[in-house]
Amino acid sequence: MRLDLADGPATTAGLIAMGNLNARIQGLTGQATRGSLTGDGWGQLVELTALRGHVLGRIDEVERAASLAEVFVDQAPSDPRSRVARARLAALFHRFPAALADLDAAVALGLDRRSLDEEQAAVHQAVGRYDEALALHQNALLRRHDFSALAALARCHAERGEVAEAEAWFLAARRGYHGVSPFPLALLEFQCGQAWLSTGDLTRARIWLESAVRRLPAYVPAQGHIAEIDGAEGRAAVAIGHLRRLALESDDPHYAAQLARILATREAGVEAELWRAHAAARYERLTARHPEAYADHAAEFWLTVGADPQRALDLARQNLALRPTPRARALVDRATYRVGQHR
Repeated sequence: MRLDLADGPATTAGLIAMGNLNARIQGLTGQATRGSLTGDGWGQLVELTALRGHVLGRIDEVERAASLAEVFVDQAPSDPRSRVARARLAALFHRFPAALADLDAAVALGLDRRSLDEEQAAVHQAVGRYDEALALHQNALLRRHDFSALAALARCHAERGEVAEAEAWFLAARRGYHGVSPFPLALLEFQCGQAWLSTGDLTRARIWLESAVRRLPAYVPAQGHIAEIDGAEGRAAVAIGHLRRLALESDDPHYAAQLARILATREAGVEAELWRAHAAARYERLTARHPEAYADHAAEFWLTVGADPQRALDLARQNLALRPTPRARALVDRATYRVGQHR
């Protein structure tokens, strides 16, 4: 099916939206410092800080959001919103038992059933319990046929590897968007592009990812995937130029690792080794601080440009124990094969 995303919901220009996001975070932070931040304000501060961290590819910003969620719980321990905020950050760092414990606490404090279902569906999906997640998403869609419910269902199908069906839901969600903020739509388009990238359909992935970047030029993960596609399609010089900038701007070692991999194919050994060592050091620190969240990313690194398949296999098995998804099993299989090759 031909896909054209040139037309779509009109949203605020990305540069203006980023400025508004920064100003909103600054204002909420000031209120928190003065001790005048409400429960709604705390929830927004945590959510918007995590959003900025994702968009700019800054892991330290997402860590700051997690710290703010802890403060929110300390400030308002009987407010279920504080437990939900902390649960979402725990899930982002793949600490799923902690996330579920906070959701149980939120229910005891009065969290409504619909909100609980939405939060639990995200956790079920992350750990590969797709049937349970899908049932919750379908029930949510029966209750309200809106952007959020459609987008959640699309993400679930994408995680199940049903990317063509997922795209139909992504498109339905896109048509159903009536806001002006570019963030929800850019994230939606990024997720669909990422899903196509996982299947190897670079053409379709690029269409979605470029739409996300047109909407939100500062979107680092989307830029990074486009650079990977450039590299895979033979435009190595273009990919290297983009990845050099991203590797300097972002504290996510993924970009340094991708840069090292492409440089190595261009026989730029000295610079490739510099970025490989940079990525290795960064993965060491991240897997020490967040072993659940970065085991799979680090395994991918050691399996490829990191050149240590046994270490990759150990990390891949660790990830599979936590998240028994088809993707996690495939990573273990690849690492096992590579270890066999090295013996």
